Amino acid sequence: MLQVVTENIDQATAGPVLLCYDGSEGAAAAIASAGRILGPRKAVVLTVWEPVAVWQPYDPATGLTAPLSKLASRALGLDEIARDLAEERVTMGSDLAREAGFEAQGRTAGGKPWRAICDVADEIDAEPIVVGARGLSRVQSALLGSVSAAVVQHARRPVLVVTGHVPNPRD
Repeated sequence: MLQVVTENIDQATAGPVLLCYDGSEGAAAAIASAGRILGPRKAVVLTVWEPVAVWQPYDPATGLTAPLSKLASRALGLDEIARDLAEERVTMGSDLAREAGFEAQGRTAGGKPWRAICDVADEIDAEPIVVGARGLSRVQSALLGSVSAAVVQHARRPVLVVTGHVPNPRD
């Protein structure tokens, strides 16, 4: 049984909502749900881009080629491309947040997504952090990692995880 506890938050003294947006349908659904649940208030929309230097090879065989990949990525300007894409996404996310009733401003950050989210949340004193979940199974989350699970585990403030998963009729 799910129990939802709400409390009256003084909107004048509450910190902004941190809306995490990566361009996915789940993140868009999370922003829309947060607008309905939290009502109009200030928000910061955050898009995190991951520099190639922090990429971790998941396949042990790639451990040998990872340094070469990082050098090639610098030559190709992959970090700049990722940063530019994050700027485009944060603009889209900010527009979605305004449509959902938030007084929103956008922000990007580079680094491991869960860590950047927690750091920005602490910096702006967010109340709460809002993240979407991709609806992965436990096995998929274990293999691919889950930003929302890591944020819940490491955040020092409330986290609202919104699932936007539409079940496949064949599942």
